Amino acid sequence: MKYLLVLAVVMVAVYVWRQNRRADIEAQRPEPPRQPPKAPQTPSLMVTCLHCGTHLPPAEAAKGHLGWYCGDEHRRLHGDRAA
Repeated sequence: MKYLLVLAVVMVAVYVWRQNRRADIEAQRPEPPRQPPKAPQTPSLMVTCLHCGTHLPPAEAAKGHLGWYCGDEHRRLHGDRAA
């Protein structure tokens, strides 16, 4: 019984020693450099296809006399001609 008590005391001592050592190692570890917060992005202009309602940038849209379309096929189906 005496040996079990000594073993338990040694195990507790090793546990406490390892926890303190782990805390020391964490304290010595350098913090990673903090990155500055990103600036919010400005929203880009989007147009809506008059035929199907799809939103897309004007550079990818087809312009008609009545408005914007997602492609030449929808401009033709809507009865519009090219601008």
